[in-house]
Amino acid sequence: MKKLFSFLRTYKSYDPAAKSLLEIAFLYPGPKAIFFHRVSHLFYKMNLFFLARFISELSRWLTGIEIHPGAKIGARLVIDHGMGVVIGETSEIGDDCIVFHGVTLGGTKFDPIKRHPTIGNHVLIGAGAKILGPIKLGDGCRVGANSVVMKDLPAGMTWTGVGGK
Repeated sequence: MKKLFSFLRTYKSYDPAAKSLLEIAFLYPGPKAIFFHRVSHLFYKMNLFFLARFISELSRWLTGIEIHPGAKIGARLVIDHGMGVVIGETSEIGDDCIVFHGVTLGGTKFDPIKRHPTIGNHVLIGAGAKILGPIKLGDGCRVGANSVVMKDLPAGMTWTGVGGK
């Protein structure tokens, strides 16, 4: 219960429009998608892949957020608005990150290897950003809206645009 309230309070601290923890828990798509992901990830780790993907697909249909059951997600991830977020199978996301709508954590290969990004702790990824390939974003990075990142970013770096600045 403590983890749940910590998670909901994190959402409330980032969203001035949120009126209550109850509203966040029942009406915000991000917490619902993360809840479904936690369940589907459990089945994925048990090699019940069909059931894991079924729950994942149900979540996508209900929330507009697609998180592969194989993705590893840390504590207190905030998915703000969420529609169109895609998180690939080998993605790893640290603690206390914020991801806005339209973000893709995608792959650049079709080989059965690590092909999605690893995101550090306290990372903010702006709306529409594309983080592609088996790259690493260090702790505290910030990625601007509609940016494309295809190389490692050191801790604390801010990246905007396609070429990065």
